[in-house]
Amino acid sequence: MKNLALVNIPVLAQQGPDPWAIAAMIGVFFIVLMGFILVFMFGKYFNLWLRAFVTRARIGPFTLIFMSLRKVNPNTIVDAKISAVQAGISAISTSALEAHYLAGGNVQRVVRALIAAHRARIELDWDTASAIDLAGRDVLEAVRTSVDPKVIDCPDPRHGRTTLDGVAKDGIQLKARARVTVRTNLGQLVGGATEETVIARVGEGIVSAIGSSETHKVVLANPALIAQTVLRKSLDSQTAYEIVSIDIADIDVGDNVGARLQADQAEADMRVARARAEERRAEAVALEQEMQARTQENRAKVVLAEAEIPKAMADAYQKGSLRAVQS
Repeated sequence: MKNLALVNIPVLAQQGPDPWAIAAMIGVFFIVLMGFILVFMFGKYFNLWLRAFVTRARIGPFTLIFMSLRKVNPNTIVDAKISAVQAGISAISTSALEAHYLAGGNVQRVVRALIAAHRARIELDWDTASAIDLAGRDVLEAVRTSVDPKVIDCPDPRHGRTTLDGVAKDGIQLKARARVTVRTNLGQLVGGATEETVIARVGEGIVSAIGSSETHKVVLANPALIAQTVLRKSLDSQTAYEIVSIDIADIDVGDNVGARLQADQAEADMRVARARAEERRAEAVALEQEMQARTQENRAKVVLAEAEIPKAMADAYQKGSLRAVQS
């Protein structure tokens, strides 16, 4: 019996803690810890989940928890989703709102723009609105401009010019100011030309219309002809705006540019004629001086020839070839 007891003691001493029991304890601890975390997170976002549940926004509690893990502000997403659902826009998914938030967009502004477009019965979907917002444009202001058109001064007084100056065919200058009523073209807002392009095109069209008029009196009698001519040119093509109307706010008579140009041309012609006359006078003087020089040269030749006569006569006497003529 003593030997048996001595043999069993080492066997019992060799038996350690059960690994399965340790694993079970660790699992229970992990589950309890996760439970505490979930309870804490659920308690933190319980009010948000309750608001979403009551308003039928369909955002689950785990979705709110995962939003915080993805560094997305759950309050912003929930408020935007509730606003869209309450306005009757249910096609926007929570994942789309999160993606736009992570891309740096303004979720609230895009949703408000969609609500305004929906109330005004304007065609605008989430993809277009989010693209406009990410492009740096104010999508809400664009929708408001599409609903309530704005007026643009042409030319823009901020650039230093106050009138558009054109010259009719009779040479009279006309100074005009126009007001262009535009509304946003949401389909071309991304990539379309800006307000400055519209102002430039309208200004070019007004100056061209004045220049094609036979007389300035025609334009003064009916300024609407200018607006009609400009509108027919489709100046809002490939721009972010659609021109609703062009109104001539003011038109004044300027200088008589034609007469001034004719006077300048006459002065220039007179200067050219004077220059040509001076050129001819200079040529005549030069020719006269040249003739005088030739005359002096010929006189010198005559003198030289006369000086040779006595010498020739002396040679003739010496040779006896010259005889005295008896009378």
